[in-house]
Amino acid sequence: MSAPHSKHVYFNVHALRGGKPELGDVALNDYHLVFRFPPDSKTSAASELKKQVKQVWFAFHVIAQCTLRPTPPSSGVPSSIRIRFRDFTYVSFNFPDDRQARDAFEFIRARTCRLGSIENLLAFHYAPPPGSPENKIDGWDLYDVRAEFRRQGISEKSADLGWRISTINKDYSFSPTYPALLVVPSKISDNTLKYAANFRSRARIPTLSYLHPVNNCTITRSSQPFVGLRMKRSIQDERLVGACFSASMDSLDSTSPAVSEQSPSSSHVDLSADSVDAELSLSETERMRMEDELIAGASAQYDEKTGKRLVYGAQQHNLIVDARPAINSYAMQAIGMGSENMDYYRFAKKVFLNIDNIHVMRDSLDKVVNAIKDADISPFPPNRELLAKSKWLKHIGGILDGSAIIARQVGIQHSHVLIHCSDGWDRTSQLSALAQLMLDPYYRTIDGFIVLVEKDWLSFGHMFQLRSGHMGHESWFTVDNDALAGSTIRPGDSEGRGDAIENAFASAKRFWNKSMGGEKDASTSDAEDPSVDEAKQATAPVTEDQATRPKDVSPVFHQFLDATYQLLRQHPTRFEFNERFLRRLLYHVYSCQYGTFLFNNERQRHEAKLRERTRSVWAYFLSRRQEFANDQYDPTIDDHTKGRERLIFPRLGEVRWWHQVFNRTDDEMNGDINASIATAERVAAYSSLLPEVATGGSGGGGSPAEATAPSSGSPSRSPQPPALTASQSVLTGVETAHETLTQDNTRATASLNRSASSGGMPGALGALQDRLSGLAIGKGVFGGDGNPSTRRKDGGEQEMKSMDELDPAV
Repeated sequence: MSAPHSKHVYFNVHALRGGKPELGDVALNDYHLVFRFPPDSKTSAASELKKQVKQVWFAFHVIAQCTLRPTPPSSGVPSSIRIRFRDFTYVSFNFPDDRQARDAFEFIRARTCRLGSIENLLAFHYAPPPGSPENKIDGWDLYDVRAEFRRQGISEKSADLGWRISTINKDYSFSPTYPALLVVPSKISDNTLKYAANFRSRARIPTLSYLHPVNNCTITRSSQPFVGLRMKRSIQDERLVGACFSASMDSLDSTSPAVSEQSPSSSHVDLSADSVDAELSLSETERMRMEDELIAGASAQYDEKTGKRLVYGAQQHNLIVDARPAINSYAMQAIGMGSENMDYYRFAKKVFLNIDNIHVMRDSLDKVVNAIKDADISPFPPNRELLAKSKWLKHIGGILDGSAIIARQVGIQHSHVLIHCSDGWDRTSQLSALAQLMLDPYYRTIDGFIVLVEKDWLSFGHMFQLRSGHMGHESWFTVDNDALAGSTIRPGDSEGRGDAIENAFASAKRFWNKSMGGEKDASTSDAEDPSVDEAKQATAPVTEDQATRPKDVSPVFHQFLDATYQLLRQHPTRFEFNERFLRRLLYHVYSCQYGTFLFNNERQRHEAKLRERTRSVWAYFLSRRQEFANDQYDPTIDDHTKGRERLIFPRLGEVRWWHQVFNRTDDEMNGDINASIATAERVAAYSSLLPEVATGGSGGGGSPAEATAPSSGSPSRSPQPPALTASQSVLTGVETAHETLTQDNTRATASLNRSASSGGMPGALGALQDRLSGLAIGKGVFGGDGNPSTRRKDGGEQEMKSMDELDPAV
């Protein structure tokens, strides 16, 4: 992408990255900061250097934090601008003149968070260079909802599989955040859907996302129900969910004389629990079995009159998956929402996953940022202690674990699954998309992955604009006045002290202005420098409906890509695309160069006519298919051959930092974890060679194994693998109907398997009290005291990148 006309050029600026300075010139245009090196002052005197000039492009919309450090001329310290980008690039620019630094800072801020309208983003003005392969591809045509569900076996012309495509939302009036076309059970009328919509948040009713091609089991998704403290119900919603869990069997009634208890044939020929276990370590296998046993642990249901076992949809373990921690779900009842009362959904069980909300995930990534924040001025590795405290890998492992539970239920247990969280567009999208990635090899191709993102993220209403902060925010631009004393930046310094004070004053000022009826919110730097340049005159505040709200920004899609990377890393031959494909996709979520990820839902994109006015990011990827192709990819599917099976599952003990995305090396991010695992393997190998030690020696002293083995009560000094162990499953509870009809009452019920009813306690608060009391807070999921001192601590890791060309079109 050639440089547009530059509005400002600053000569002889030092750029620091990884502690290495580079002298060059900074050019600012409407959408990019372009750093050219060597500078004109050197190339003009030596013509041979002109051929060696390089350009590094930095898109303004990718800025996550920009700090101006002004210094007085007498200090001898240059004024600087430190920028952190969303792709975890860190650069510091040292200007020879303080005025230049201030002007550049104001220009960048104006072009980032004072655009006035989303239509001033780069996507509405970008066009590929003439002759570019992108011009030959229309990325908007790649996803067709009817074509995708036709691939899954659902269409008007094919055999009825119990599902139909409804146009009830064709004008987006039924559910504004849902796609125009919804796949629903054939026996459920649109009139029933209208009544059911009143029981689900934002009318996001249960609708189909995936139909398994072999066993016809499904993944459906929705938002939370309006249960409330009074445990309300909706007959229409119960009918809809029940139809979702039995649609495929209804379509088979004409060919099957009776529904037996035997599950359908396996989704692949030789997929048994034992064959799955062959690829997994003992701890992984044990954890998976514990989760499956907990799900299946509730007693089977039997007909009250005949005594025969009730089998709904010929499935044994149909699930309603609530992705939230159970306590969060129960707390939502106080404001009229909550989770299904399983007394009315007897055809399924409900499981709670312990996946935290967007605020916890945002704070987790902020801690990772703090661990690597000195990447511009320091060549040293990240702070591993802060990395461990971020719990980022724990969150990624939890999302993978929850997705694997869903994939096993559909692909191995032959069950139907309904997923929801709160509104059904964050954690629900993560779980649904990752489960399908594990189940269907098509989604592991480049074209299939694009369809998966379009279907489960874009069309189902993940709020990319709010979660990504495309319009920027004033709080991301700060002035560090500590530098006025002449101090220099040192790695690890708390250069945010001035920022915190500044933000506190700004908050007080906003409160005062609001109280006095004032509309204008003057920034600190504006007060210091009353001059207004043409950059600020040419921009305007963002309208409220399009403005970024920092509390809504969260790395939800980033986590999905990170989890996909984990699967790619563990199964390198099963994916057509490579790691760089995921990294560039994350970059373009924030770059605003293409229209694909703009706005928050399908309706808004349709109304903005993005298809006609912007380019699709998929044209960028498809025109460079070879660059993003995985050399190790093997498309062969053979369920009799290890490594070629249809299904793939994560090995949580092998979850590692995605070091490339953080611009760090594998050793910097994962070195300690890999070393600790290698040590544990050597100790295990050594112990296996000493059978007499394992059985105990005849002497009076302790055995060598006893002498060298760490105490179970004392924490290890070396970082432990970051995976979820058997006692750290993301699964935190199972609910069934309160009065289960069964012939066997001898099975012990886990402490987390609580009734969905209040158990006879009086009052509307009884239900909530019963649920909260059953959480066993402080106890381990599968037992244990939950003592933090006995918990396994996650290891930490990090990564880094050289000053290569970052042309946004690359």
